[in-house]
Amino acid sequence: MLDSKIAIMLLEGTVDTLYMTLVSTLFGYVLGLPVGITLAVTDKEGIRPNALIYKILDFIVNILRSIPFLILLILVIPLTRLIVGRSYGSSATIVPLVIAAAPFIARMVESSLKEVDPGVVEAALSMGAGPGTIIRKVLLAEARTSLLVGVTIAVGTILGYSAMAGTVGGGGLGDIAIRYGYHRYQTDIMVITIIILVVLVQILQGIGMMLSKRFDRRK
Repeated sequence: MLDSKIAIMLLEGTVDTLYMTLVSTLFGYVLGLPVGITLAVTDKEGIRPNALIYKILDFIVNILRSIPFLILLILVIPLTRLIVGRSYGSSATIVPLVIAAAPFIARMVESSLKEVDPGVVEAALSMGAGPGTIIRKVLLAEARTSLLVGVTIAVGTILGYSAMAGTVGGGGLGDIAIRYGYHRYQTDIMVITIIILVVLVQILQGIGMMLSKRFDRRK
């Protein structure tokens, strides 16, 4: 049976997981959004084609996305220690989470912006709109539903990554599942952590989809 200490531990683990997920998503978009915009703008069919910039960013994004998260988690330990002061715990896990999330987010943003009707962009160009205006008032505005769906996908993916970080003491529900469910063979705690993770994903995705429908310009 679960006692009050276990219940408090699970509650703290849930809070830590949400903290890691939401903060990592925020900083992932701080880095990934401008990269995604630049990729869409400098593509050969973008409003400011630039093969050199596109190829450099495309290469970096592809390389980072190709590294499995658990390996990336270990690779960036020196950087994590430099930034946070330690390599374990929920705050430390945010560093590799952001590095893993940013290229993933950049690619989703690029894809969303490329879905915008070219005719709308051409109309803005014909009226003398500059690149900054087109990006803000055309590309981002027209793609906001797709971008919000992307946020929902990113949150779910990052939450899954945060659970993986539990294998190396990353904190949160993943750490609880590894320490108690795996090392101590307490299957009940393992099952509860899985249920909590599933519920969190469903809640966060539900909020994201509700917002995307709320701001859908096609209605």
